[in-house]
Amino acid sequence: MKKYSFKFISSIAIIIFSIFFAFPSLFDFGDHLPNWWSKNKLKLGLDLQGGSQLLLQVETEKAIQEKLATQTEDIRTELSEADIQPQELKLVNNIIFVKVNDDEIKKLENIIKENNQLEVEYDKGVAKINFTEQFIREFQSSVILQSLEIIRKRVDEVGTNEPIIQVQGKQRVLVQLPGLENPDRIKSLLGQTAKMNFRMVDEKAMSLLGEKKYFVGSEVLEGDDFGINYIVKKRIGVSGDNLVDANASVDQFNRPIVSIRFDSIGSRKFADLTAKNVGKRFAIVLDKKVISAPVIREAIPSGSAQISGNFSFDSANDLAILLRAGSLPAPISIIEERTVGPSLGQDSINAGVISVIIALSLVLVYMIFIYGKIGLIANFVLIINFLFIIGWLVLFQATLTLPGIAGIALTVGMAVDANVLVFERIREEKILGRSKISSINTGFDQALRAILDANVTTLIAALILFFLGSGPIRGFSITLGLGVVSTILCTMIISRLLINYFYILNPNRKIEI
Repeated sequence: MKKYSFKFISSIAIIIFSIFFAFPSLFDFGDHLPNWWSKNKLKLGLDLQGGSQLLLQVETEKAIQEKLATQTEDIRTELSEADIQPQELKLVNNIIFVKVNDDEIKKLENIIKENNQLEVEYDKGVAKINFTEQFIREFQSSVILQSLEIIRKRVDEVGTNEPIIQVQGKQRVLVQLPGLENPDRIKSLLGQTAKMNFRMVDEKAMSLLGEKKYFVGSEVLEGDDFGINYIVKKRIGVSGDNLVDANASVDQFNRPIVSIRFDSIGSRKFADLTAKNVGKRFAIVLDKKVISAPVIREAIPSGSAQISGNFSFDSANDLAILLRAGSLPAPISIIEERTVGPSLGQDSINAGVISVIIALSLVLVYMIFIYGKIGLIANFVLIINFLFIIGWLVLFQATLTLPGIAGIALTVGMAVDANVLVFERIREEKILGRSKISSINTGFDQALRAILDANVTTLIAALILFFLGSGPIRGFSITLGLGVVSTILCTMIISRLLINYFYILNPNRKIEI
């Protein structure tokens, strides 16, 4: 008796716990519920709530190319510091070619050995330098993870409600923005790499801008002001990675500007850069475009500066958002875009709810018609099973999608199947003339293995879909997996407990199957 009392109380506690989490999502009580309770609602996916979905391709190959370009300049600097004038130093097809005099090869080898990221191959006196395969794999992985974090920061800065941002495959990032109907601004923010750096303008080369010449150590960049091009040093004076804050504001003439602040390392570099180049121009470069090229009037030791240009108030604010979030380590491109309107999402919800209600109603009627009073217990457990799934979805902050509703409908069928197996076993034992207690206990015991086999195999399939799938497939796997666990719990514990309570503990009550 104590055994059943404990199980009964535990089951009631689990049921109340599940209803507690499911309640705010199943019924709309407006502001009548406490905020701490009402805010724990079921999260709806893009296909149910409406919004925008972007599938982004992270171009890790370009990140490697940029890394190699930087490495080329580093090698040039190291050779210069070692008093080596290379006969040839160029980057072609992601390979750094270096040719030095025969007596300088040993010095070159020592420089390369100090960098464990590099590997070298000699061909006819020319060193072919590239990154190691291990470094490339690790670098690509870090680029993806860093891109994911930067994308999340940019989306959060805009204030989008409950976005879903996750890696899909090896080089793709899925961004789902429920409730967002116009993704143009998000697309603009995500489409910019936002790599900012500060470099000196090559004043000597600027006089030869119109001539087709190759400028060693410099490059021609497009300017943001009236289509003016600039020749700037390739060597970066201060990197945008040293920025710690950026805010949009206005100057004394009420023109939009962006105020920036560097960290301690950036402040020191910026102070040194401005102190050594008073009277010269330095370029503020954003994504290979010069947005401003002011003259350094005096040294700036404070670590703060202002960026002015052809800004509107919105563009200045967006630039501040980009700088605060940080630059993407690699360019990204939008390879798929999908927008779902709220009306279409509501139609999907209505269709899903109707389908579940119809399926559940038909099942309830069938169980009563076939199994009578004991079918009522099965129906009650079936409703509890449904509440379990909703409550657990809320508890684990999982997202319900349209395929997820299909998973719930499938769970209803699986739960009924489990009860049918038990009831048929009980019926067989009753036909054999066994007692009521023996029929019930044997029926549950013999059905246990079949129920576990069917549900565990389904659970394995759900787990595979969850870890290998994405988007709608993962949404289906979540509800299916939770449904499997809930079905086993409800059938083998709660259903058995209730049947024992109503029949075994009441000797005068007969089983009519």
